[in-house]
Amino acid sequence: MKKVGIVMGSDSDLPILRKTMDTLAALDIPFECHVYSAHRTPEEARDFALNARHNGFGVIIAAAGMAAHLAGAIAANTTLPVIGIPCKGPCFDGMDALLSTVMMPSGIPVATVAVNGGVNAALLAAQIIAVSDDALAARLDAKRASDAAKVLEKDAALQAELNK
Repeated sequence: MKKVGIVMGSDSDLPILRKTMDTLAALDIPFECHVYSAHRTPEEARDFALNARHNGFGVIIAAAGMAAHLAGAIAANTTLPVIGIPCKGPCFDGMDALLSTVMMPSGIPVATVAVNGGVNAALLAAQIIAVSDDALAARLDAKRASDAAKVLEKDAALQAELNK
């Protein structure tokens, strides 16, 4: 199975990416995590992206806040799918990071999830890998079914409480 590369612009993004890593681990998807900055360590970020396919990655998740150029910088240096997680920073409630992540020029796509959307980034990466992995596709189907069952259990409890 291909592994997922996780890159964060700063270790302050780690709480969001812990959810990403927990979700990948629950689905038995291998991953590797790094801190690389599009601005402070551009050569390291570039080298990671250039060598990602050779190093066994199938998808890269890049999380950054504020200027949030990391996902675009990674995508500029690989043809692997890149998923950007815009992270909420001290200004603009994450809107700055969202716009920086989603407004990519034609030819350099970055799939973008919600601000602080670490779980959805992991699930999207899993869906991409599952295109060629039937066992992973089955685990994703089971997770969806389990998530739906939890919602229906909550509905039943609410109905029992309110509709006596």
